[in-house]
Amino acid sequence: MADIGLDDLRNLLVENCMLRVPPEEIQWDTPLFGPGSLGLDSIDALQMTVGIERTYGVAITDPAVARQAFQNLQTLQQWLMRVRTSA
Repeated sequence: MADIGLDDLRNLLVENCMLRVPPEEIQWDTPLFGPGSLGLDSIDALQMTVGIERTYGVAITDPAVARQAFQNLQTLQQWLMRVRTSA
């Protein structure tokens, strides 16, 4: 199973959300939501959820799981790797 890299997740963001920053400025620890973040909102979260399901075949159905996974790209990568490994 291939690793999910920073560029993979940056591309997922670009393809699914209306970003106000260039993808190369998004780092592993850049917050996705809240103060000092990329400024994503609930619509972006829904679009990301759909993009993850389409790209990785993993559904996020629990809002608490989504909040935890969508903190930044590192938490998203860790969650995806954990879910894909256990599947």
